[in-house]
Amino acid sequence: MEAMGWGRYPRTQAELVEPADSAALQKHLGAQKKSASFIARGAGRSYGDSALATQLIGSRFWDNFLSLDEERKTLRCGAGVTLGEILRVCIPRGLFLPVLPGTKEVSVGGAIAADIHGKNHHRDGSFGMHVIELSLVLPSGELRRCSAVENSELFHATCGGMGLTGFIVEATLALAPIESSYIDQQSLVAPNLQACFERIEESADSHYSVAWLDCLARGSELGRSILYLGEHSPARSRKSDRTFPERGRVGIPFATPAFLLNRATMSVFNSSYYKLQASKKRRVSLDCDKYFFPLDSLSNWNRLYGSKGFLQYQFVIPSGAALTGITTVLERISQAGKGSFLSVLKKFGAANENLLSFPTEGYTLTLDFKNEPALFPLLDELDRIVLAHGGRLYLAKDARMSEDVFKASYPRWEEFLAIKQQVDRENRIASLQSTRLGLTP
Repeated sequence: MEAMGWGRYPRTQAELVEPADSAALQKHLGAQKKSASFIARGAGRSYGDSALATQLIGSRFWDNFLSLDEERKTLRCGAGVTLGEILRVCIPRGLFLPVLPGTKEVSVGGAIAADIHGKNHHRDGSFGMHVIELSLVLPSGELRRCSAVENSELFHATCGGMGLTGFIVEATLALAPIESSYIDQQSLVAPNLQACFERIEESADSHYSVAWLDCLARGSELGRSILYLGEHSPARSRKSDRTFPERGRVGIPFATPAFLLNRATMSVFNSSYYKLQASKKRRVSLDCDKYFFPLDSLSNWNRLYGSKGFLQYQFVIPSGAALTGITTVLERISQAGKGSFLSVLKKFGAANENLLSFPTEGYTLTLDFKNEPALFPLLDELDRIVLAHGGRLYLAKDARMSEDVFKASYPRWEEFLAIKQQVDRENRIASLQSTRLGLTP
């Protein structure tokens, strides 16, 4: 079969194996040749090549709910359960996931492997910080339970380890209490990047915070943006207060012609979006699906970037250098005319103990670019800018970072590799990404 990530670049031929449970997985691993390599694959929502290999071990059948303790606010489930499925079960019970990314279609195993983050990292950290325990099948077939106190080194290598330490088959998660499925949103207009930074800092107590940027604006308007703040709504009299909102979807049936995505169309879109959002009501109440997952209403929205796919580029720069570094990045993107429809700025809190976890204190910017030859030299240039300002790129979005850039920006990679080699001496777990980054031969 042809396999690809959500960005639809790169693509490779792969064999997909989907064991029914952990026992079937252990049996499969024991029957494989020692030279065979494979990687876990969840819902396929990582963007690049972190879940691509010659053989993929799918978690589709690990989608069972094992226990829900409403008093202790914990959930134990299989790694193939998606975040959306958890919300459908938990919201009616007044419970919520503490960390959510931009799509609910991510599997629990994928969320742990990428140590995903959301609009509230500045307050609540990343997904892995709310994992109480996980069960990991090693390449040998051995099952190990890991947590911050049991097999802790392996736990901190697995959370954010991009599936390279073993196969996550189940996990116990901490949940957060809520009164309503609604989010009270406040929007603030920022005429430029500096003003956006100031508004984010002034709103540091907000539970959720994310800014959309016009990445093609120039001069005094460079980085003009709309900052969206959010708080969980209190309970009201509506019957829908504790109902997970189910929205209809509009499908994208085929890849859009890539020539439609150019500087002119993106400039018109960005300018129009900024003016439209700036003119809207500043305070609204939205159901959580609209607030957290706006793009989920478009099935296969990745096809909008054309048949060759796109690359999502996300980086973080420490706060002290973030304004200068992100300004330089935006100036270079604007000069190159490689604007993005989706340009999102968030503030991160402190880093955690997970060895390859992406978030670290500072500001993170996310950009989407259609795949074309002229893009790659630009991204190499952006890599140099990010490194020069003490930043790094997100592994779950990466499709082309060099080994040198990775090792220069993830200082704990050698610690990670030492742990991986303890549990996977033959390097049986490997992805296209791990080979490209020098983590596997």
